[in-house]
Amino acid sequence: MPYPDVVSATAAIGALTRRGRHRDAFALFSRVLADGVAPNEFTFGTIFRSATTLRDLRAGAQLHACATKLGLCSNVFVGSALVDHYAKMGAMREAQGALEDTSEPNVVSYTALIAGLLKNGMSEDAVRLFRRMPERNVVSWNAMIGGCGQAGLSEEAVALFLEMCREGVRPNESTFPCVLTSVAYAGALGVGRSVHASAIKFLGKLDVFVGNSLVSFYARCGSLDDSVLAFKKMKQKNVVSWNALICGLAQNGRGQEALDAYNAMRTTGLKADHVTLIGLLFGCNHAGLIDEGYALFKAAQMEQPGILKPEHYACVVDLLSRAKRFDDAKRFLEVLPFEPGIGFWKALVGGCQIHWNRELAETVANRIHMLDPKDTSSYILLSNVYSAAGSWQSVSMIRREIKEKGLKRITGCSWIEVQDKVHVFFNGDCRHPQTDEIYMILELCLDTRENEESFV
Repeated sequence: MPYPDVVSATAAIGALTRRGRHRDAFALFSRVLADGVAPNEFTFGTIFRSATTLRDLRAGAQLHACATKLGLCSNVFVGSALVDHYAKMGAMREAQGALEDTSEPNVVSYTALIAGLLKNGMSEDAVRLFRRMPERNVVSWNAMIGGCGQAGLSEEAVALFLEMCREGVRPNESTFPCVLTSVAYAGALGVGRSVHASAIKFLGKLDVFVGNSLVSFYARCGSLDDSVLAFKKMKQKNVVSWNALICGLAQNGRGQEALDAYNAMRTTGLKADHVTLIGLLFGCNHAGLIDEGYALFKAAQMEQPGILKPEHYACVVDLLSRAKRFDDAKRFLEVLPFEPGIGFWKALVGGCQIHWNRELAETVANRIHMLDPKDTSSYILLSNVYSAAGSWQSVSMIRREIKEKGLKRITGCSWIEVQDKVHVFFNGDCRHPQTDEIYMILELCLDTRENEESFV
């Protein structure tokens, strides 16, 4: 039926959008236009959400053209919707153009563009835009802090949080999970404790989202007692809370305790999801609980096949190969419901490295090279197998092949926290501002050790 005015038409389109019927919403929008009813800024704000959900950039461009024809692009409501759509679609040039076309962009417009810039790796542009915002609120600060964290800019995220507090902007429940995630990746336990104290100061009672972040943070920093304590203090727990505890225990070598936590979770009536199973398999793997891990996987196959993903199958291959059950691992690979990727074969080579199975390692490494000739890690794993077996000529051959093919290793690093600051070191690193002092102390330590050994 035709709609008499734009208000009723917009309400009908909005109802379809809220129910997830986005294509029907587009069909109705087209019919409204054909009936001669001109959409307003609220109509466009509603229909742009459907275009974004459908990941349809072409539809968004058509809506943009329609809004331009009606002279609505400079409207802040339409402009913000356009910026948000283009930013979420990764069309950053169009998003920036939409912001420029908006006559009086507000904090929502700027925040949408900042979030898009950060998501697409344009952190410097995001910072510049953030600094020239005429007005900033807690949402824009959260977008900036969370975006930096997701981009791996942990130190910048923490610095922004401190700046936010200095400027008198009160953090909310969404701020602290973003900050704690960044601090966890940086491994800065001392800074995280301060953030925890700030959460109590500003929020009083901590909700489930902040609680989950605290459990994960302390576990990632290796402070399991604090992680368990944070979990126990939570008044409300969901499956994410239990996953944070289970994965934290598993990552810190407490496989049996992870299993105990899982059994406790089941008594609450909550069901495992794919993250729970990954954590349990990882914990069983590194605690040597082979039968328990395999039994969990088989139970999931029977009771919850919908949660199984390729990474679970890869964990089982790793589980069996680490236990020296290579025949079982190969049989498991043969009956996979999909074609195994490189990660599966790497798991098998990893087991070969532990148990010095040179023949199988060579076979699997050749298969990996066929799948991806530029994969450096398989060469390194094979080199480690040869060195464990004392085959130094083969080690030299592999290293020469890596050099000839121009392959590069991903450099490992270590870090230490001193006075709430995290210091990262790479092999042969000379970039640290205190490099001279560090090497001087290292030489003193080595000289002292040599002197002590000479008297033995």
